[in-house]
Amino acid sequence: MEWQDEALVTGIKRHGETSVILEVMTAEHGRHLGLVKGGRSRRMQPLLQVGNSARVVWRARLDEHLGLFMVEPTVLRTQMLLASEEALHAMSHVAALLRLLAERDPHKRLYEAASRIADRLASPEQLAELLVAFEATLLAETGFGLDLGSCAATGTTENLVYVSPRTGRAVSQAAGEPYKAKLLPLPAFLLGPTDRAGPAPADLSAGFSLTEFFLARDLFGPRGEALPAARGAFLAALGKRRGAVVA
Repeated sequence: MEWQDEALVTGIKRHGETSVILEVMTAEHGRHLGLVKGGRSRRMQPLLQVGNSARVVWRARLDEHLGLFMVEPTVLRTQMLLASEEALHAMSHVAALLRLLAERDPHKRLYEAASRIADRLASPEQLAELLVAFEATLLAETGFGLDLGSCAATGTTENLVYVSPRTGRAVSQAAGEPYKAKLLPLPAFLLGPTDRAGPAPADLSAGFSLTEFFLARDLFGPRGEALPAARGAFLAALGKRRGAVVA
């Protein structure tokens, strides 16, 4: 068995004296593990860091085997991670969320969303909006997607400002006004492109609160787990730079 694919490194674990088990998110083969022989060498260690992009070749005698990875790095991002607290926590959070996926189950949209985040690690002002979008994509890819296309009560596509915590569907301002205390705010940037300045801190906070509610209820709660610590660390770092952004 053999295949080649584009990959984003999401984890690494020592194996024996000289090798590592590499975890990657691939474009066509989902979250995948493989053994990298000599991965602990001085030459290989910098190439196998979380956040790096690579072209990988996977080989195994049988499909169910762990298999071997041959790795050809395409983008090295360690310096970007070390230069920004937000970048480091963002990448750790993405990796933690991807581990919710079954191994070898293709999710190209999530690979692309994760890669967009990795490509913006040097621009921390863009990471928050991309992370909220990534969390929303994860919910959709795992069967808990938000339906933000039209109002759950009236069918209108205008003035959508709330989300029902029960159904995950959008609600218009007029229909939701009597029940707004029970609804979740829907920030405009989740409905389409924002201006060049990006979302305001209050909108980012609303976005993270929205995705947190459904992540906790539908993905982490049933597993008896809390949301990744890296998420809270990212929000704390973001709050220091942009003002209070608390999910």
